[in-house]
Amino acid sequence: MNGLMTPQLIRISEIYDDGEAARHFTFEPVSGTRHSARPGQFFTLAIPGHGEAAFTYLSLPDAQGRFKALIRRVGALTSALFECGHGDLIGFRGPFGNSWPLEQLLGKRVLIIAGGIGLPPLAAVTDRLSTDGNTPVGLIYGCRSPAEQVLKHERSAWHASMPILETFDRPSNKGQLTGTPLDHTQQMSAKLGGSPEAILSCGPEVMMNAAARHFIKNNLPPEKIWLALERRMHCGVGECGHCYLGSSTVCTDGPIYSWQQLIRLQSQTTA
Repeated sequence: MNGLMTPQLIRISEIYDDGEAARHFTFEPVSGTRHSARPGQFFTLAIPGHGEAAFTYLSLPDAQGRFKALIRRVGALTSALFECGHGDLIGFRGPFGNSWPLEQLLGKRVLIIAGGIGLPPLAAVTDRLSTDGNTPVGLIYGCRSPAEQVLKHERSAWHASMPILETFDRPSNKGQLTGTPLDHTQQMSAKLGGSPEAILSCGPEVMMNAAARHFIKNNLPPEKIWLALERRMHCGVGECGHCYLGSSTVCTDGPIYSWQQLIRLQSQTTA
């Protein structure tokens, strides 16, 4: 436990703006210290005097130990992080949590549903599935407006290997789709060659819950629907008490849960 609670130093090696009040960071190890991670896991960043916060891997550590995150400016820690520059050192702990169930997804028709800033936690698994060659995968990405979209470079690369539908509450031109991601699931099913056999989703919990109920009504088993509760992540080790969900702690048992698991855990919180 002490090793998990003691931050290591990492260096900021690249920064660029990516979306509204959001910034793309690349981190690299200091003194050759490297680690590995799985799609869906998360880590924490710490800046002395400003606290610590949890973030999901946008890209997993490469052979040199570099990894990426998309971070939105929302509080004291992220504001301090936005004041950092190339070469600055900050604290890092991780990786933490479980991962997307890749072994259950390969070879299946997979629909990924993202809302707003919920796209980055799905990026690493999207990279893996879109390059598999044997897994039909599609993405429906919903935002309030085009200005709030993130991961421009990543989405451009995904367009070359998988179908993507982007929909908006407030489109900027008449050619753009409107409505929620659920308004366009039939169109995506046609592109996938059939109804989805697995759902991955991250975004506002209202959106994720609506997506799960929609596909349950369309006879998809609840164990084939996975949601990322990444907004509940905190200390990483389940000790601070911020991430309790029934008998589960999201930092250790999540942040990825099947709808089957969530129904059971939600019943515990209301019992």
